[in-house]
Amino acid sequence: MSKPQIYFAHANSYPAGTYRQLFELLGEDFDIQALDMHAHDPRHPVTDGWPALVEELIDQLDQRYHGTPVILLGHSLGGMLGLMVAKARPDLVRCVVMLDAPVVAGWRALFWRLVKLTPLADKYSPAAFSARRRTVWPDAEAAYQHFAAKDIFAAWAPGVLRDYIDSGLKPHPDGVQLRFSREIETMVYRNLPHHLGRLLKGRYPVAIGFIGGTNSWETKQSGLAHTRRLVGRFFRLVPGGHLFPMESPARAAQEVRAMIADLLAGESAANGAEKQLHSAGAT
Repeated sequence: MSKPQIYFAHANSYPAGTYRQLFELLGEDFDIQALDMHAHDPRHPVTDGWPALVEELIDQLDQRYHGTPVILLGHSLGGMLGLMVAKARPDLVRCVVMLDAPVVAGWRALFWRLVKLTPLADKYSPAAFSARRRTVWPDAEAAYQHFAAKDIFAAWAPGVLRDYIDSGLKPHPDGVQLRFSREIETMVYRNLPHHLGRLLKGRYPVAIGFIGGTNSWETKQSGLAHTRRLVGRFFRLVPGGHLFPMESPARAAQEVRAMIADLLAGESAANGAEKQLHSAGAT
């Protein structure tokens, strides 16, 4: 019997290889596919609200699964892309699990829409940091030590930072360089969607689940009221920050597995109720 299909979309600036441990743990129960790096295909440029990135993900699903609906699992950027894809093409999606990808709507979305029109945009997004991120080192070990000295990376589980280094560097005349472009990373942040509230009107076409970190700065900034309203009972908070899948891959895999089971159980119940209605109508 074939395993359920998961398509994973990564967080901004973290290539899919960074999640190797999470993939291996989930691979016991699921067949997992992922695009190595989102936002780097010139056919799908980063623009306001990420419409071309949504199309990029839809293209990936069409090419890989040929119309068969799959489970979308996404972290941060990837979770928001999954949410938008599910609205645009629900025929391609069984359910969506968003990992620390809160929905920004209401007054926060309006504020962000206006701020994006001013030079102050970077002040209210991680673009302030990504725009000046160091990208070149003499060798991979120097890059590893650079990141290991930072608190955010020191909190990662053993081996995850090595996976990030192994998957995230490319040759450079002066040594090695980050594969994920600093300029593209910054553009993704500067063009964060402000229109998600419009997508939430009415009943969402597929079930959505949210798993967030209790200490996530991103979640605290965004608020959780609209996310809770969207996902209902499919809401979980786990110990950790915005990057909890890197901090505790085992815990993340456990929570994802349980969330998918809940979402698919709801899917089965909904399908059963729909069949009963059709049967009653036929009689």
